[in-house]
Amino acid sequence: MFPKHTVSYGIRIVVNAVDKKQDTVNREDGGGFGQNGCNASTNLCLFDATVSTEKLQPNKDTVFFRDGVRRIDFVLSYVDDKDGEKKQERRREFEANLEKAGLELETEDKADSKDQKTYFLKIHAPWDVLATYADVLKIKVPFKASDIPHGQDVPLEWLSHPFRLPEHIMRPVPDYFTYPFDKGKTDFFLINDKDTFFPPSTRNRIVFYILARCPYYKEGRNDREKTGIKRLLSNGTYTAAFPLHDCRYWKRARNAECESERYNLYKHWARFLCFYKEQPLNLIRKYYGEKIGIYFAWLGFYTEMLFFAAVMGLICFTYGALSYDDNISSKEICNDSIGGTILMCPLCDKKCPFWKLNSTCLSSWQSHLFDNEGTVFFAIFMGIWVTLFLEFWKRRQARLEYEWDLVDFEEEQQQLQIRPEFEIRCTNRRLNKITQEMEPYLPITSKCARFCLSGATVLFWVCLIVACIIGVIAYRLAVYAAFASIIKDPMRKIQVVGRFITPQLATSVTASCINFVIIMILNFFYEKVAVWITDMEIPKTHLEYENRLTMKMFLFQFVNYYSSCFYLAFFKGKFVGYPGEYSYMFGGLSKLRNEECDPGGCLIELSTQLVIVMAGKQLWGNIQEALVMRNWWSGRKGRHHPENHYSRWEQDNVLLNFSQLGLFYEYLEMVIQFGFITLFVASFPLAPLLALFNNILEIRVDAWKFTTQFRRPVASKARNIGAWQEILNAVAILSVVTNAFIMAFTSDMIPRMVYLYAYSEKSNMRGYVNNSLSVYNISQIPEAHMPEEHDSWMDNSTTCRYRDYRYPPGHEREYKHTMQFWHILAAKMAFIIIMEHVVFVVKFFVAWMIPDVPSDVKARIKRERYLTQEYLHNYEVERLKLQLSASFITEPPSEMTSPTDKHEILSECL
Repeated sequence: MFPKHTVSYGIRIVVNAVDKKQDTVNREDGGGFGQNGCNASTNLCLFDATVSTEKLQPNKDTVFFRDGVRRIDFVLSYVDDKDGEKKQERRREFEANLEKAGLELETEDKADSKDQKTYFLKIHAPWDVLATYADVLKIKVPFKASDIPHGQDVPLEWLSHPFRLPEHIMRPVPDYFTYPFDKGKTDFFLINDKDTFFPPSTRNRIVFYILARCPYYKEGRNDREKTGIKRLLSNGTYTAAFPLHDCRYWKRARNAECESERYNLYKHWARFLCFYKEQPLNLIRKYYGEKIGIYFAWLGFYTEMLFFAAVMGLICFTYGALSYDDNISSKEICNDSIGGTILMCPLCDKKCPFWKLNSTCLSSWQSHLFDNEGTVFFAIFMGIWVTLFLEFWKRRQARLEYEWDLVDFEEEQQQLQIRPEFEIRCTNRRLNKITQEMEPYLPITSKCARFCLSGATVLFWVCLIVACIIGVIAYRLAVYAAFASIIKDPMRKIQVVGRFITPQLATSVTASCINFVIIMILNFFYEKVAVWITDMEIPKTHLEYENRLTMKMFLFQFVNYYSSCFYLAFFKGKFVGYPGEYSYMFGGLSKLRNEECDPGGCLIELSTQLVIVMAGKQLWGNIQEALVMRNWWSGRKGRHHPENHYSRWEQDNVLLNFSQLGLFYEYLEMVIQFGFITLFVASFPLAPLLALFNNILEIRVDAWKFTTQFRRPVASKARNIGAWQEILNAVAILSVVTNAFIMAFTSDMIPRMVYLYAYSEKSNMRGYVNNSLSVYNISQIPEAHMPEEHDSWMDNSTTCRYRDYRYPPGHEREYKHTMQFWHILAAKMAFIIIMEHVVFVVKFFVAWMIPDVPSDVKARIKRERYLTQEYLHNYEVERLKLQLSASFITEPPSEMTSPTDKHEILSECL
């Protein structure tokens, strides 16, 4: 719930010839020590908790001011440069306004820094400031220890013991009943020590709130744009602004007053050898805030659920491999007396030759690994799995909302967390009907104009993506002819490779690689464009800003990553025509004939595309992480005892800044992966297994980055994963449709089933290959479409075969679709309708059966609200009694009830 610490600050005094009894100084009066830590009258020197007995110098690895008492809540750094006078004026006004706001400042001169260039401004928020802004922000704080017991021990709990972490790591603070802080009721709350009542994460959140709204214009002026630390960072007045880590990550803090939570996180969470352990979510939340905690909770839960999908996908793939010998269709294609005697029509004009069916032997076997009866059941399983994942996550999220005091947070955030940029850029004011206060607003005309420009920009970039995909398709059509002309002569040495690499496979692999490179290039520009147009819209709150940016970026990424897969799944081979009446790209304006699927179907090409794009994306990300780790390790080996040379703020200053959108890109990466394993999983059952291995590594790499590479982020709250929840729901619904269409139109399963049950004479698959190929008269092929070299391949044949269901030449309905074609089409549509309805019915039934909020959590929320109201009522009643009794007392003030007795009376009442 909320941290409860009782910390006593001890200060060591080094004295020459002074009695040992004077070794402790009262921390409230400071002992008369100046800023340099020494008292001129007594020659006493003040140091931190640990002092080097050899050199008698203070430990620089501290999170306190020089007096050893006041905690550093935030640090600003800056350097002098050629534009120094203007920036000095800004800093002077800004720091003066910070002091007017009640913050206490202390500057470290550049002469004391390692580079002799950087100044560090340390900021401390005293109790009055913290109490005031905690009241403004309605921060929940404890008022009574919780008496609600934790869940009962589950049976066979010993089985999970190897995966558990110590209790003090999993639950770093006890549970409390909490209530929004009220400065006028401080005696209602459990305040044992004002210095430790607000934890460091809450303190840095409050200080950042002040920094983001503090002006730096001169008194008497009203330059609204000259406000906030963000603008000072952007114009170079300050180089960095960050809260401090509490210690080094590889060693506990020397000062016993520091929590050493960073060390605990690194030891129990960030190391890769802990990959099988549970995550210390409560400690993550306590140190980094709820927003980062909810991300790692979601990522961990997603990875756990991936295990079940990965197992089922592996079973499906294993079934395809074990049923290898039962694949009659592939045997017929590879048989020299069947596939070797079937002459196929050219797959492109002029450059492509006639070819033998058995040249696709290898691809037909590969296709069977993914296109088999087990794939249907796996597609249905994944439709149900994604529902279970989303429903169980809602329950997990509801439990975290209660445990982390986020149940009533959303409304507060909407009303209180207005972006400073919105306040600065919106000069118009109007009355808020709810708060009855004047607030900034954006006029409707300006809002409409900005949305129109934003929509036009989004549309332009989406069209650019589609144009790039069309370019890749044109490449596939043009290059296929080139590969076909190279890999066509059995006398050439390249034919040795051509036995394994067909023109289709070579074209598919190269096109997928080019498409992946284009995706990576376009992503670089998309990020900047999406941020720019979102800034232009001027969203009111941080939540609204993130939601808008999320929708834009996901739309870009969705089209960018998935458009090529959609083409292979639903368009390639569907609009081909037949010999003599082929369909062309851009109609008759080009000579690029639409692509055909080989007799093994397009599923293997979709699988190839999925593997290259999905695995390539994950591999690229892991390479970047590996380079970061390599650079870190190179610098780590040469570092010896940096705390003896670098202060805590210098150590943190050289770390990477964790931007406001840092989590956004982490979510985006995982949601794009989620789309790959759900939208097209029927074409590649091993996708969940690849995602599982990647996510196990991703959790620990992200944890390692947070604890070792990044400065400590400003703690922020979030009750859920935001707009990503709706995106996941939309992807889940779309995945049912896409997998149904893949099984019906991309897979060869439905034509095989129709042949087996309606057209096979012996109720087996013998003869299916011959049945699925239509006949065309070679003499009817236009001369402009005939291969340039075809005599040696024709073997005196007068007909060639092509993949379709059409009447043969000489029939009264020559080259028209046969009745079998319409039977198969009807079966495909029936399969789509049945599969969608079955999966959707199961999805809605499962969603109805599983409540979003667990019953015990509902009961706990109701009980806590009831007890809160009861305790608050009793407090107000006793407070009123004390006020009334005090008004009737006529005795001298010395005989009145002391504040201590009054507090004891209130405590007994509570």
